[in-house]
Amino acid sequence: MRHFPIFLDLSGRHVIVSGAGDCAVSKLRLLLKTEASITVFDSSPSPQVEKWAAEGRVTLSRHPIRHGDANGAALLYAANDDADEDARAAEIGRQAGVPVNIVDNLEDSEFITPAIVDRDPVTIAIGTEGSAPVLARRIKAELEERLPASLGILARIGRSFRGRAELVPSGRRRRDFWARYYSGEGDAALKSGGEAGARAKLEEFLTDAIESRPRQGNVALIGAGPGDPDLLTMKARRLIDQADVVLHDRLVPQPILELARREAIIVETGKTGYGASWRQEDINALMIEHARRGAQVVRLKSGDPGIYGRLDEEIDALDAAGITFEVVPGITAAAAAAAVSGISMTRRGRNSSVRFLTGRDMEGFAEHDWRELAKPGATAAIYMGVRAAGFLRGRLMMHGAKADTPVTVVENVSRPDQKTVVTTILTLPEALETARISGPAVLLYGLAPRRTANPIQVAEVPIHEKTGVL
Repeated sequence: MRHFPIFLDLSGRHVIVSGAGDCAVSKLRLLLKTEASITVFDSSPSPQVEKWAAEGRVTLSRHPIRHGDANGAALLYAANDDADEDARAAEIGRQAGVPVNIVDNLEDSEFITPAIVDRDPVTIAIGTEGSAPVLARRIKAELEERLPASLGILARIGRSFRGRAELVPSGRRRRDFWARYYSGEGDAALKSGGEAGARAKLEEFLTDAIESRPRQGNVALIGAGPGDPDLLTMKARRLIDQADVVLHDRLVPQPILELARREAIIVETGKTGYGASWRQEDINALMIEHARRGAQVVRLKSGDPGIYGRLDEEIDALDAAGITFEVVPGITAAAAAAAVSGISMTRRGRNSSVRFLTGRDMEGFAEHDWRELAKPGATAAIYMGVRAAGFLRGRLMMHGAKADTPVTVVENVSRPDQKTVVTTILTLPEALETARISGPAVLLYGLAPRRTANPIQVAEVPIHEKTGVL
């Protein structure tokens, strides 16, 4: 990090701008949002600067900056649209001990001005070390869209209430008090009742916090998607950030877990196929225990919680314990695998339905309606099918599936180590072994990719002439 980000208090302090043309105007628009006393030096000011001077918003000196003009200033901007004049102004600033910014000259500047999202008093600064201003503007635009205009009003009301909030003991209780206000309830009160409604809501929260009314625990059963944090829903991100406790599956990657607060309790409640696993009863008990203590619990599951995620068992346990819950869907591996392969799981004239299957269940390899699956055009997304590949091939071909029926296998979909294998039902087990696929992987039966990055193509394996087997 070359430039250390800080927020400088400019209230009542002097800021110098050398130049009054178009280049200076863009900086002045930003500086005029502060409480600084601004002086502009230029012998030929633009009409906009003339207007601001007439309104008393800036002091205009109709001559180039001179030695001594920068004495005592907090900042100096050289914005003359002239390299020689900028260098001269910068030297005057440096001799006066003032930090200098030369517009569009990163190397000769002591500081840079970031892109800013202004929701006063909430200010978000975005910097790219001067290397990618277009990227900074894009990030700014995205944040502008996501942050409501009411955020500043909400923050100003909260700031005026800080003295009253001191009545709440510091630590968890006070943090919870502000979390309730800023997590959505305060904004809802502001929209329905204006500023008076927001203040009334704060008084209500204050009474609850002072009287130590127990906070009701809750469990959010969230789909973390296939692994790419960008594929999380906005609601999932918000709930993870607010969580006191995160209980996550083994397949949830670290970048998603890092979205949780540092103070949150994070526990891996992993399940491993054919290996050591947490018992479902113990996971249920842990969710209930934390929720009964008033914690906001996130049960974070890979993919979608309703697709082979034991969602019903956990909901039944929470219902029986009287714990409130909500379910937040996630992108399941099959949908992600089809997307990265450039294919649709349904298509007119090919198939009007798709099956979601598991290669194994509690009894071992899972049985399905093989005759229907073996019909031309049938498609299926098969989970937990890597170790069951030989079983799947045998059952499907026994019931009439053609040997050249395509199968697309995607391992670690959406992650940096994603791998795609393109094969057929005949060569499926050998293809998985050759590509060293160990999972997590989803098998798209009956579907060949339209496009994929560096797919592994596996050649057909001949069938033995007499036995008809591999």
